[in-house]
Amino acid sequence: MLKSVVRAVGAAVRVSSATTSTARALPLSCATLRFPSSATARPFTRSLWMLNSNGASSGYRPKLFTSKGLHPSVSCGCGGLHTEGDKAFGDFLTDEIKEEKKIQKNKTLPKMSGGWELELNGTEAKLSRNVSGEKISVTFNINNSIPPNFEEEMEQGQQKSAEEEPEIVSTPNFVVEVTKQAAKHSLVFDCHFPEDEMSHGEGEEESDIFAIREVSFQPEGDSDWKETSYTLNTDSLDWALYDHLMDFLADRGIDNTFADELMELSTAVEHQEYIKFLEDLQGFVKCN
Repeated sequence: MLKSVVRAVGAAVRVSSATTSTARALPLSCATLRFPSSATARPFTRSLWMLNSNGASSGYRPKLFTSKGLHPSVSCGCGGLHTEGDKAFGDFLTDEIKEEKKIQKNKTLPKMSGGWELELNGTEAKLSRNVSGEKISVTFNINNSIPPNFEEEMEQGQQKSAEEEPEIVSTPNFVVEVTKQAAKHSLVFDCHFPEDEMSHGEGEEESDIFAIREVSFQPEGDSDWKETSYTLNTDSLDWALYDHLMDFLADRGIDNTFADELMELSTAVEHQEYIKFLEDLQGFVKCN
């Protein structure tokens, strides 16, 4: 009877040890879940996955989490993490930067006609000019300026040639500020590019490619739009008053020609900043 009890206790200990061993091994197995499947991963990730496995059907991936890949490179003094994935990411970014520079239309930023002076502060641009004692400034930011319908067109699933692919155009919201010498406040227009006005068919009467969303008087030179100032929304505005507001802007050089040139400038700035972001990302990944 005593021997039976001892054998039972010994068996329980062995089962408990096996269970503990399995539990300790789980994190290494579960870590592979953080990698995307081969059906949704980018091409370079799929190549890395295959290179670090013993076959697609084996289910055995011993090289993905080796100590060599997880520890910092000996030759790098940054003290950061360096993995095989980082190396593949850096190589991908190198090719991506080359392709973006190859298709870059404007190596230098295009000039605006009408004597506008350009001032850049990161992703924000400011155009300014003086007309008969009036100071006119136009500010815009290229962040989130690519229309969302562009991405929808790219996801239709139909393969297109390079000539048929839609061109990326930046259409930012922009703010026009008109300041008179004797006035205490500036007249400020919040403008945007409506999607249904971005193109015109042949023979169609030309319409405005930009629209006024809001109009308000604001303190001169104040970068923040004060909510305490009355703001005129144009959604339900009398068409005659709206036309006079558009004519007011056109008399000061804010017309379709200006809007076309602003889109070209914004597109060039956006692409320039995108390439710079890729280069900074590459330097961060490679720890340059």
